[in-house]
This record gives sequence, structure tokens and C-alpha cells, in this order.
Amino acid sequence: MFCVVYSFRVKKGLETSFENAWKELTETIFAHANSNGSRLHQSKGNEYIAYASWPDKKTWKNAASKLPENSQIISKKMKDCCTDIQSVYELDLVHDLLKN
Repeated sequence: MFCVVYSFRVKKGLETSFENAWKELTETIFAHANSNGSRLHQSKGNEYIAYASWPDKKTWKNAASKLPENSQIISKKMKDCCTDIQSVYELDLVHDLLKN
């Protein structure tokens, strides 16, 4: 398994719009690009942290080519809510003790 950790700084007042766009984009990626899904957490203030799980790094790298055209519109909505977006970590799984 391969995971990516993202950091988002969201413009004040746009938290709900960001969360909705993130959810819509994540559901689209899950449906079309073979991801294992993602989780979004709010950190301090307007900082959010998400981590996305993938079967492997290759699947993650090829995800954009599998998405429908409307995903670009959703992605832009999400990005327009942010002042900064970073891929903080790219991680290969060593041990998995997370319980559902």
C-alpha cells in the first residue's frame, strides 16, 4: 500500500466549500482511479490534513489520466478555496495496525 499526506490552508469563510469540493473530488477519484479512499482532518485554524491510500505508487501516479473531465472543475473549486496545498509525504506502508 502507498499513502500520500496532503496539507491544505483554507481561506477563512470557505471551509464548508472546501470540504464539499474535497469530498466530491475524493469520491470521483475513488470511483474512477482505483484509490483506496482518503480521510480529511481539520488541524489548527484553517489547516486541513488529508491522507489518501492507494494500492501502489504507480496507481497514484496514473490517477489523473483515469478521471473524467468534470474532475478538473471540481479540483479548481477545491483549489480556489485554498491559499496553499502541499503533498507533504509520500509513504510506503511498513505495518498496518489501523482498525476500521
